[in-house]
Amino acid sequence: MDTQNLIDIELLTYGYEETPVLENVSLRIAPRDFILIIGPNGGGKTTLLKLILGIMAPWSGKIRFRDGVREHLGYVPQSANFNRSFPICVFDMVLTGFLRADNHLKRHTLREMEKTAAILEKLSLHEKRKEIITELSGGELQRVLIARALVADPLALFLDEPTTAMDVTSQTDLLDLLAELQERMGIVVVTHDPTPYAHSYHHIACLNRNLFFHERGELDSETLERVYGCPVEILGHGIPHTLLAGHQEHKEPS
Repeated sequence: MDTQNLIDIELLTYGYEETPVLENVSLRIAPRDFILIIGPNGGGKTTLLKLILGIMAPWSGKIRFRDGVREHLGYVPQSANFNRSFPICVFDMVLTGFLRADNHLKRHTLREMEKTAAILEKLSLHEKRKEIITELSGGELQRVLIARALVADPLALFLDEPTTAMDVTSQTDLLDLLAELQERMGIVVVTHDPTPYAHSYHHIACLNRNLFFHERGELDSETLERVYGCPVEILGHGIPHTLLAGHQEHKEPS
């Protein structure tokens, strides 16, 4: 059994101007882990992802990657924040997932073309492959972004609000796909609603400047109020909810 972590984050601090957004954040991402990151707007969720991906550099703290992991990270941004006006077709958009700093001038190989076609087929996007992304619905664009992240065989996959703009059928298809992918990669999902992932996740991290890490359990309003800073009401949707034990200051993942 593979027990070595893919990524170890220790005492990470970062902010904008002189205001910290993240403070002493520690997190460990293991192979085949499934972590949900929840918290209020402005709590630092997307910032944490960008630090892990190397888009920004932390003020202090360390991010350590197991050998080979840094070069195999997959990232699915929020489709709502994606520039949809760029004139590129679906097939070519997914092909960009193969680009790296050391190969951006090379022609795509036959293997890359075949792999792109296979992933589009798996995500029910084959018929859309020649369409310009401006013609897609929000849910279709989200699936294209997921396909782009998957073509390079990531060892860790990060998704920022992946169910945004998806209908119920598309959400179900996404959850089935993540369950399959979890067999060969670590998955981290930023979300405002953990309910759809109730059967899938292994750990849950509450993030609002500080991070509180929890094993699998059940979610209660009192715990969430500490993170969101206001009363929180949990609504049932016909499936079991998750539960978090009480927060402990500076608790790190075991």
